[in-house]
Amino acid sequence: MRSSAWFVASCALILCTLRLIDGAKGQRQCSETDYYYEYTECDSTGSRWRVAIPQKPGSCTGLPEPVHGTECTFSCEAGEFLEMTAQECTQCAAGSYSLGSGIRFDQWDTMPAGFSSLATSVENNPSGDDRLSCNSSSWVPQGNYLESNRDECTVSLIYAVHLKKQGSVSFEYQYPDNNLLFEFFIQNDQCQEMDQSADTKWLKLTNHGEWATHTVNLKSGTNILYWRTGGVLMGTKVVKPVLLKNFQIEGVAYTSECFPCKPGTFSHVPGSSTCDPCPRDTYSGHGASSCTPCNTTTQYAGEGSVVCKDRPPCSKKDYFQIHTACDHEGKTQIMYKWIEPKICLEDVAGAEPLPESGKREPCPPCNPGFYNNDTATCSPCPPGTFSDGMKPCQQCPAGTEPNLGYEYKWWNILPTNMKTSCFNVGNSKCDNMNGWEVAGDHIQSGSGSSDNDYLILNIHVPGFKLPTSMSGHSVTEFGRITFEFEISCIADCELYFMMDVNRKSTTVVESWERNKKRQSYTHIMTKNASVSYTWAFQRTNQPSDVRKYVNDVARIYSISVSNAVDGVSSSCRACALSTQPSSSTCVPCPPGHYIDAHTSQCTECPPNTYLASHATPGPDACKPCGPGSKSDKDHSLCYSDCHFTYTEGNVSLTYDFSNLGSVGSLMNGPSFTSKGTKYFHQFNISLCGKQGQSAVCTDNVTDLSVTDSQREKGEGANGVKTFICQSTIIPASGRGFHTALSSQSINLADTFLGVTVEDTLDKITLRPDLYPKTSKKVPDVNFFYRSLEATSSCESGRSAVVTLRCNPVKSVKGDLSVPSQCPAGTCNGCTFNFLWESSGACPTCTERDYHQIEGACKGGHQDLLYVWTEPKLCVGGVTLPEKKTLPCEGMEFWVRLGAGLGVFTAVLLVSLTCYFWKKNKRLEYKYSRLVMSANKECEMPGADSCAVMEGENEGDMEDEVVYTKPSLLGKLKAIASKGNGENYEHVQLNSSHPKALVWS
Repeated sequence: MRSSAWFVASCALILCTLRLIDGAKGQRQCSETDYYYEYTECDSTGSRWRVAIPQKPGSCTGLPEPVHGTECTFSCEAGEFLEMTAQECTQCAAGSYSLGSGIRFDQWDTMPAGFSSLATSVENNPSGDDRLSCNSSSWVPQGNYLESNRDECTVSLIYAVHLKKQGSVSFEYQYPDNNLLFEFFIQNDQCQEMDQSADTKWLKLTNHGEWATHTVNLKSGTNILYWRTGGVLMGTKVVKPVLLKNFQIEGVAYTSECFPCKPGTFSHVPGSSTCDPCPRDTYSGHGASSCTPCNTTTQYAGEGSVVCKDRPPCSKKDYFQIHTACDHEGKTQIMYKWIEPKICLEDVAGAEPLPESGKREPCPPCNPGFYNNDTATCSPCPPGTFSDGMKPCQQCPAGTEPNLGYEYKWWNILPTNMKTSCFNVGNSKCDNMNGWEVAGDHIQSGSGSSDNDYLILNIHVPGFKLPTSMSGHSVTEFGRITFEFEISCIADCELYFMMDVNRKSTTVVESWERNKKRQSYTHIMTKNASVSYTWAFQRTNQPSDVRKYVNDVARIYSISVSNAVDGVSSSCRACALSTQPSSSTCVPCPPGHYIDAHTSQCTECPPNTYLASHATPGPDACKPCGPGSKSDKDHSLCYSDCHFTYTEGNVSLTYDFSNLGSVGSLMNGPSFTSKGTKYFHQFNISLCGKQGQSAVCTDNVTDLSVTDSQREKGEGANGVKTFICQSTIIPASGRGFHTALSSQSINLADTFLGVTVEDTLDKITLRPDLYPKTSKKVPDVNFFYRSLEATSSCESGRSAVVTLRCNPVKSVKGDLSVPSQCPAGTCNGCTFNFLWESSGACPTCTERDYHQIEGACKGGHQDLLYVWTEPKLCVGGVTLPEKKTLPCEGMEFWVRLGAGLGVFTAVLLVSLTCYFWKKNKRLEYKYSRLVMSANKECEMPGADSCAVMEGENEGDMEDEVVYTKPSLLGKLKAIASKGNGENYEHVQLNSSHPKALVWS
């Protein structure tokens, strides 16, 4: 059996060999162009093999046998490549370069091999509009750089590299707009993200037009590199894209070929590690070892050009005007200069000649704080002196001190502490260009080399120094910068005002687009730090290499900075003097004190007032706090102690809002952008703003230079710590980002104005129609706030109103909401409205908020209960009294007592009825007798008087009726002798016969 099996196997092997020989007869022998060499993976002993890989498998036969390769630690130097045939390092030829153990990507006419752009699907649009997709969003090659998308779609640029050893990746980037998120992260071959710190993952913002370099270490093995962008909020404003260039990856251990120089560059010697750009007026093609000169008579070329261009006829776009420096006679003149480098031709048809220089004119005066000592330049006034710029420097009078700062309103020359430059989007700097040009009474944007250049103007302030009298204060304003400007454009120009605090991170403070009339803008510094203020002007955001909109211009007429450390003085301000009579030295005032103009002494502000930091010294510097607020002990700000009392008529309502908590939070939404990206607005509100209870909003994307503890305190460059602030929150789901993003933190309220039940306070009006009406008897309480930071749309700063509404069905913490008509919290972008419904917003309970209930009498005892009046619209305060028990009589006693009283009352009523009935009958009878007697004619014989008794006075009887009431004894006798006519009552009546006496 064994011999049979061996025989069968031998036959099969022979047949397979014959078939392979027959198949090989139809193939040609492989040449060196049909294959290339690669190394296998290093084994455990650190060795590897060199193997030949066919360009097209199966196209030829006779590949070289595998041989032992170089050691795994082997690498070539920069400027060399590994020649795989001999396995030796060889210098690159002229016109090419090599990094040795790295690769570089610096040409972006097309997307290089190995790179891919992938758009992540955003969340579904709630309207279901399929047209709003991200299919067209991608990274776009722009020649010298790579440009990201400009919408809110999340787009990733991906590149995979396999490193033989530990290495690194570096690239240059431009990231000026925090409306676009930008992260760089690395994954391994199992799609697991490598450990990265936040400052290597989230890239910092750059100045407009400036390039930054980012470097990250890589591990050996497969590394998948991701550059990912995604818009935060897309509105009508155009977003500045992220730009990338000059990728370099180290750690590939060797390169088997050299890279040819890209067009516009050259390497003229073998063994080059880089290619140099061609000088001006020369050009080169792909893989050039030298540059070809242009015919400079009719052509020109910029640095690093790939072709020569024809010189156009000169026009107004090719020159600019300047004011010459003042000469020894104090004269200046307007001169015109060609923009350098000059590329136009003057002596051709249609060319615009250079205008002649203007007449010599008197120089403008020096700027305040400077003086002219009969020289051609203005010099700063010595310390302790001041000048308005037109007069010699003077010593500050006793009891005053210099008001330090800068005040520039004449622009004959650029001040020494200001710099100007020009940055091209694709290159590092514009060629020989100034960004801004002085023009007498203003400074204006320059020409630039192209329309999308950034024209930069910068002023650096090393710090701020408060006046001596205020140096001991706990102030919220250390200084302020104010500038007056205007913009005149026909394209999509934009002027940026930026700030860099302590050289950490540049942030855009405010920006203005297109035409803007002459106006003033002020920014307040709330902390003492070194700061650089920058103005950047760009004529168009679209890629451009020509000057088409050169007449679009931004002008700045004046710039002033207060309390600058190295500033000069244009005036003096009053200061407090020492209490020593012989001393005239200025001394610091304690916090909350102003300077009395009569005594030059420090005087404390009255209670519940705050000291305005930018006010003229005097009693008027103490501003009263608003209703329902009080000042802190330093009189630096006003705040609410969370207690408020409202009186109407004889009723007072007392509120205690401290139970609402130190900070309330609201996340409204969700809202969706035009392409369906979900986002939220988060508001943090510190109602009372006590010490340590401020609301904090942070930016976890671009504020990476601070620690987490600093970020929680709002101490970062983009951190906001105030009464009310807002952040834009983008959830991680649906965007491809790995965590929820907080961005665009803004300050909505840093000044507390007061609390009232009225709808208007300090020119801020609450619209009652924003919230549903309530029939409750307890009025809403409104907290009014304002922000000192002015914006382009809110010249007086933003404002906010927090309405507290008593709602007993809510919890003590309650619920915050924004008006349904204004889901973003504001209807006009300037006034924000919030409704805080809570049982903790109800007034404090008093005795009038409960009533007494009497229980039934049982067993001789009765309970008295106390219950709250429903609905209960109060909280805290007095408590319900305890239940009381009082003695009482039972129901049977009261029934018997009532029955007895009823019987007695009935008997009494019957008796009285009978008595009055009898009396009435008797009086009726007697009355009828009297009437009959009165009508009867007197039948007595004719006499002077009728029945006049002897001794009676006739006159006394006239017109008189006498009723003699019988005594009780007489009444009894009359009853006993009833009917015998012996006893009568005498009644004297007047009759028609005045002298008649009637008897009855």
